[in-house]
Amino acid sequence: MVSLVLTSSDIFRALFLALSVVWLLSDLAFAKHAGITRHYKFDIKMQSVTRLCQTKNIVTVNGQFPGPRIIAREGDRLLIKVVNHVKYNVTIHWHGIRQIRSGWADGPAYVTQCPIQTGQSYVYNFTLTGQRGTLFWHAHISWLRATLYGPIVILPKKHASYPFPHPYKEVPIVFGEWWKADTETIINQAMATGGAPNISDAFTINGLPGPSYNCSAKDTFKLKVKAGKNYLLRLVNAALNDELFFRVANHTLTVVEADAVYVKPFKTDIVLITPGQTTNVLLRAKSKTPSAKFAMSARPYATGPATFDNTTTIGILEYEKSASASKSNHKNLPLLKAKLPQFNDSSYAMKFQRKFRSLATAKFPAKVPKSVDRRFFFTVGLGILPCSKNQTCQGPNNTRPAAAVNNVSFVQPNIALLQAHFFNKSKGVYTTNFPTNPPFKFNYTGTPPKNIMLSSGTKLVALPFNISVELVMQDTSILGAESHPLHLHGFNFFVLGQGVGNFDPKKDPAKFNLVDPAERNTVGVPAGGWVAIRFLADNPGVWFMHCHLEVHTSWGLKMAWVVNDGKGRKQKLPPPPADLPKC
Repeated sequence: MVSLVLTSSDIFRALFLALSVVWLLSDLAFAKHAGITRHYKFDIKMQSVTRLCQTKNIVTVNGQFPGPRIIAREGDRLLIKVVNHVKYNVTIHWHGIRQIRSGWADGPAYVTQCPIQTGQSYVYNFTLTGQRGTLFWHAHISWLRATLYGPIVILPKKHASYPFPHPYKEVPIVFGEWWKADTETIINQAMATGGAPNISDAFTINGLPGPSYNCSAKDTFKLKVKAGKNYLLRLVNAALNDELFFRVANHTLTVVEADAVYVKPFKTDIVLITPGQTTNVLLRAKSKTPSAKFAMSARPYATGPATFDNTTTIGILEYEKSASASKSNHKNLPLLKAKLPQFNDSSYAMKFQRKFRSLATAKFPAKVPKSVDRRFFFTVGLGILPCSKNQTCQGPNNTRPAAAVNNVSFVQPNIALLQAHFFNKSKGVYTTNFPTNPPFKFNYTGTPPKNIMLSSGTKLVALPFNISVELVMQDTSILGAESHPLHLHGFNFFVLGQGVGNFDPKKDPAKFNLVDPAERNTVGVPAGGWVAIRFLADNPGVWFMHCHLEVHTSWGLKMAWVVNDGKGRKQKLPPPPADLPKC
């Protein structure tokens, strides 16, 4: 008879095995409802590209411009390996992806990661949780996103349908901005001299400027449609510094989604889209093939005092010819133009933004926080900063233009904020004393104060896990009132209300929409006005918030929120991946 003596390590092993089986079974049960894992490889490399009769070397993903489209389903996991073959430091941001407990994959340089250096690589690993629609990816360091960008298409889960008529075809329409000169040189020179960076030379639709520019008729995006069919246009504004009006001549569009959230459908001739925003629209082709081609035009909505690129990019909507139409007359069809609003039509902009409403149905609820734990009032706008002693700047008394939130112009640290936070090494990297309100009150949209000097620092707001936040963002008239598209990483927020002039804390909250407000990741703070948003701080990590006009980001119109861990396991940020780049 053999006596069986179990050591404590045997018991531990058996227990571990049993637990592993339980975990595996629960994981398999979960996998039945979860998505699949999709792998992408992004090789960052230089590519020679010709536009506007000039050839230049640009930074691309896989030699493509615009970059490759990412297609996945809600619930899928993405593993995207980014390999840097260029001389610049690189990071990629997956704009609008919630990144729930995956902040290490968010991408803004020196916020959630150190950049990927030349010859290095990093795998961005995240899951698409509770989101479906159009988003986009772009570089998130210096001005590299001028050419490093592409669409993200998140389809609904298998067998789930759209809450609008199923389109015959889906087409990404990605707006970009093109400079003849090298964009890194442009921003570096501007920062060195304290001047404003040079404006762009063209706008593009899917990388093509179109016939309104010199020798660019051959570089025109063409959309061929069939009479009577429905098309879903997935609009993305990947331009650096310009909000855009978009119109298809003689066609009405139906807006069905914004920032990857379904909205109550509404009809419009013109769409306004800020950098960082995405908008899905249905275009119904005419029932009979018309004897014309139609311009698809985009040009800026510009409110500030600075000069801007006032050109128009044009794509062409063409109908597939019917059997009866001969070849010759199809080629010579007239091109009908699209009339767009005035460049500074802020009342159109305000009216348009107010049309967005969440579906707020049982299937797609609007989970607006009904009570508020913490309130913030942020001024956003411009000012000046002194230049260093060895710098000669163009502003009065050796100053340069700068931008700030609550008078704090953000100073980028030289190690990533998320690492400093996670390893409790914030000392000397950042402080959590970001002001809740402006340091001094003034007539924000009236005559500016005499002293327009800003302060600077790496200041953050620390939030306990799962508290509700209400934030009012107020534009200022310092150096000119201007619309600022503010983007918040790691969250969607609800747009409760907006108005012209100074926010009135006594009267304006009574008008807030708490029933079906739009849910977005990027919102335009109106020129000379305010916008109020709410969000739930349910995602632990460090989350960047900044103006999506790249010139203002470079000037310091940015800050970050630290959301601390909650008590439960699923309320904590996991440790960083082993291949997280080092500074």
